[in-house]
Amino acid sequence: MNFLEYSKLFSEGKIGNVTIKNRVVMSPMVMDVAAIDGTPNEQMIEYYEERAKGGVGLIITEATRVDDSTGLLAPRQLGMSRDKHIEPFAKMVSRIHRHGTKIFCQLHHPGRQSYSILIGTWNISQAIGSRWNGYWDLFFGLAQYNKQLEKTGLLLPVVAPSAIPCRHQKQKTRALRVSEIKKIISEFGDAAKRVKLAGGDGVELHGAHGYLIQQFLSPHTNKRTDEYGGSFENRMRFVSEIIADIKAKCGEDFPIIVRLSVEEFYSKLGDPDEGITLPEGIKIAKELEKLGVAALDISSGSYEAMNYWLEPVEFELGWRKYLAKAVKESVSIPVLAANLIRSPEQAEQQIEEGTQDFVSLGRPLLADPDWANKAKEGRTKEIKRCICCLWCFESMLTNAFYGVPGQCAVNPRTAREVGIPKDPPKDGAGRTVAVIGAGPAGLMAAETLGRRGFKPVVFEKEKFIGGQLQLANKPPHKEKISWCYEDLETAARKYGAKILLDTPATVEKLKEINPYAVFVATGAKAIRPRIEGADGKNVCTVTEILNGTINPENKKIAVIGSGMTGLETSDMLAEKGNEVIVVEMADTVAPGTYHQHIDNLLPKLQEKGVQIVTSQKLVKVTDKTIELEDVTDGIKTNFPVDLVVLSVGVKSCNEIVDDIKNNFTNVFVIGDANKPGRIASATREAFDTARSLK
Repeated sequence: MNFLEYSKLFSEGKIGNVTIKNRVVMSPMVMDVAAIDGTPNEQMIEYYEERAKGGVGLIITEATRVDDSTGLLAPRQLGMSRDKHIEPFAKMVSRIHRHGTKIFCQLHHPGRQSYSILIGTWNISQAIGSRWNGYWDLFFGLAQYNKQLEKTGLLLPVVAPSAIPCRHQKQKTRALRVSEIKKIISEFGDAAKRVKLAGGDGVELHGAHGYLIQQFLSPHTNKRTDEYGGSFENRMRFVSEIIADIKAKCGEDFPIIVRLSVEEFYSKLGDPDEGITLPEGIKIAKELEKLGVAALDISSGSYEAMNYWLEPVEFELGWRKYLAKAVKESVSIPVLAANLIRSPEQAEQQIEEGTQDFVSLGRPLLADPDWANKAKEGRTKEIKRCICCLWCFESMLTNAFYGVPGQCAVNPRTAREVGIPKDPPKDGAGRTVAVIGAGPAGLMAAETLGRRGFKPVVFEKEKFIGGQLQLANKPPHKEKISWCYEDLETAARKYGAKILLDTPATVEKLKEINPYAVFVATGAKAIRPRIEGADGKNVCTVTEILNGTINPENKKIAVIGSGMTGLETSDMLAEKGNEVIVVEMADTVAPGTYHQHIDNLLPKLQEKGVQIVTSQKLVKVTDKTIELEDVTDGIKTNFPVDLVVLSVGVKSCNEIVDDIKNNFTNVFVIGDANKPGRIASATREAFDTARSLK
């Protein structure tokens, strides 16, 4: 599709009385970027303004708290709960409006999807923290032990319509009293009025992803027997009274969007008749239209079905667009939706086919703030695509209780825009820099150096780029991983990098280009542990499976190690008709792995008959068996197998480092060559190191 054909995507649209310059919307995403008191600091303003400069028509802020007692989601969450939030928010609104972009504020209460340590403590914490600098170190230190502290009984429970704990958060939960419900309703209205006073263009109510409004709407979480529960009308009462309160305080013409999970997908968890299903979701949408909302932002799922709104890499693009289309066919107000859209072509098509009126982009705008401008200007091949690795959400959850924002694996500047200019100083002066390795670290270094005016020369010993990602993209439905190195290559070449494939770096070749600096990004390789029989012909590493050197079919195979690489390789092997057993020495599957990846993969492995055993240590391999030892009682067991696949980690490929350092100055070891890690750690280290080269 030619960029001139994106006529729908870049046409004006309206939400209520607000005209939006195009149909590209930045979705709300909590990245925990605000100041500790909930005000937009310069870091947050720069973060949003960069997306406004990048051409989006509408920004909807991250989930913004309306209640300081029971309504916190994260320590650095944006707030509109106090009048002190108005002026700083107005500053952010002004900065966004400079670029012709509109801004709505998403109003939010987490209900049961919060943490006990945040309940009833925040006002006290802010008061102490404003007088004692060391308090926040103490607070964030304690926050990491929320679950342990909750067991002491000292923490207050989280709140919900009914005392039904979230299966994911697993916090002690109590039902809200009617007086508390009335107070929260009024707090939503007060927060909306503050948004209007600050010059905001409208508000969005977060009634999706399992938060409080959805908890009242859903028969799964609302078991009340008073006027706020039971019948459909009673379950609608909470959100309808919020809408009425906002209209009373802000006027009928102040636009309200409702983000709505029209399908909770408990069917995917084995409960097909539980919660909100699409017919009821459409019924809620129609009722919201009657209540006078200006638009609907259609989503799905909750924390308990997180993979069905925040999809891992394996999900098909646009897989849930049928939800938005069903709503659009049932209402006359505009419909916004994310729908796992990654390209302008897909966005244009979904508007053209009547799926939605506005395209909501969340993670894609973390990966590339200039997504809209690049699409409009016909530079679609320059768009850095979100690879759906979930690092943004995982890092936000981890970092929140350290007081640090979330991150993006393919864009190391995300939430660090302050102090790291988009266009770095051109101080490279054409000096040549050698980069050894064309994996994510090497390519990110090459791009960053090129942007600074250095002349990067990348040496890659293989006939292809990508490094370890050329293995990571081989299991079923992992093709999006390839986007990472494809887009990094495009960017590196754009900024002048010369990439030499099938060219191992030697001291002699490096001396030929006389580099000012050398970046060693030689990656890592699979470990082969010292176990009796591990050097046998029937033993290989995951590398040999993933790169196709060994292609077994209809064999009995033991995969040693249940990390994500081991599990994904097992999935690949099972698809080829192999009988697979996964052996894990720890007492849990995939220890230390982010839960969404495990939740996504384990049911698939189970369907394919993959057996997983834990607390078992591989002690011996013969030509037909493996011997395992139970780490708890020492009992040994033999399993018949045809092939053993080792997935017990990787070690850095840094054998050439000493030789390089003996011959050149300004030598930097980055990515897996320095310390094995993930895509995010490789790209961030490469970016920061290349940025700081003197």
